[in-house]
Amino acid sequence: MKFLLKVFIFFLIFKSFSFANEIKVFSFTEAELSELEVRKVRGADNKTIYSVGSNEKGNFLKAVADNAASGLGKQVKIDLNKTPYINITWKIEQDLVGIKENTKKGHDFSARVFAVKKTGATPLSNRAINYVFSSNSSVGSNWPSPYTKKSIDNVLSTTKNNLNKWITVKANVKEDFKNFHDLDVNELDGLAIMSDTDNSKMRAVAYYQNIYFSAE
Repeated sequence: MKFLLKVFIFFLIFKSFSFANEIKVFSFTEAELSELEVRKVRGADNKTIYSVGSNEKGNFLKAVADNAASGLGKQVKIDLNKTPYINITWKIEQDLVGIKENTKKGHDFSARVFAVKKTGATPLSNRAINYVFSSNSSVGSNWPSPYTKKSIDNVLSTTKNNLNKWITVKANVKEDFKNFHDLDVNELDGLAIMSDTDNSKMRAVAYYQNIYFSAE
């Protein structure tokens, strides 16, 4: 996957919601979706189709990637000393079984959330942790992106055990930047969501809900 093109930092200035020691990043409403920029990855045949819905636990974002790659990004300042944990609730309805996700040809994920730190004047210098819902690898697996060592793929969920099930996961972003990039990061600069299948030419369906940062 052409990571440096995919992790587009087209962040919009959009205030996050803060509740005590929690910072909610996305509201997943029609109004928010209309304001967020959707950018197709260069070379991808199609855009990922994003739509919003709701269930008993609130709003969610649905992503359908059919030989497609595009995503949603937001500029948001997160104090990782106060709220270092990212929390994600997500579900994969259709996964990408059989691809080799740590290779260029197979570097696609039904669901992923990028945590991005600006480390220079251009997007090319950014560092990222790519939290993924894998179709083939085990939870806890991680590797540098086959396109750049500036991004690390870190598996938080797998469809081996949780296909078509809502699950909630958590990761310490501050510790991950230290462990994977040897960076002491006090403040995160942005977050991006992407479901992509442009390398495998397959079809994936995913759902995202309740993405927020917490103190513990």
